[in-house]
Amino acid sequence: MSTATTARFPEAAVGDTLPVLELDLDRTLIVAAAIASQDFEDVHHDPGKAQDRGTPDIFLSINSTNGFLDRYVTDWSGPASRIARISLRLGVPSFPGDTLRLTGEVTAVDGDAVTLALRGETSRGVHVTATATVVPTATAGGAA
Repeated sequence: MSTATTARFPEAAVGDTLPVLELDLDRTLIVAAAIASQDFEDVHHDPGKAQDRGTPDIFLSINSTNGFLDRYVTDWSGPASRIARISLRLGVPSFPGDTLRLTGEVTAVDGDAVTLALRGETSRGVHVTATATVVPTATAGGAA
């Protein structure tokens, strides 16, 4: 397995790893990300409502998690790419004070399409696992 800390799409090979991204989750980031993704569920901004539902505090929304995964992938693949497909599965919740550590690995290269296995963990355990496929964007001449 090789490590591709500066690889740019489509220079990927199976086994390449993406650089680790660590996100310090504070209350402001969790609330701002929920609002930015139009997820107004009270458990993402009201600690009392979150506690009423059995959690110790507000927690990261799935839309926010998906957005952070998209950022992670496109930070790696660059502006000449787009995410063609992504699927994710949530695990343990992420709360203020947690650090979300995102990692990824190239699992397939099929023509121009690159498939990645993604994982996000905190000290509480696995927050998210995902699979994403990125492809090049079309150029002005129409070629990908």
